[in-house]
Amino acid sequence: MDQETLEKVNIILRQTNYDHPIALEKLQNANGDHIQVIKQYMGIAEKKAPEIKSVNQEIYRQLRYKMDSSIRDYNKKQQEKLTQEIANNNNNK
Repeated sequence: MDQETLEKVNIILRQTNYDHPIALEKLQNANGDHIQVIKQYMGIAEKKAPEIKSVNQEIYRQLRYKMDSSIRDYNKKQQEKLTQEIANNNNNK
């Protein structure tokens, strides 16, 4: 075992409750990344990189969202208007 691996195992031992063989095994499973071993021990999930979208995709996404919200508002107003007209017609009878 080289000096660098030994230092990483010692870091893992200080930060976790693992013993030496388990720390070495976890370090090998993580391809020598001691930070990843500690994060796994603490239960910190890896952050997923946000999906990179082109400018054109983002423009159309925002347009669709705006149109969807506009049609929802329009339909809601139409429903309220229809309900009010029905109520007015029932009151006039």
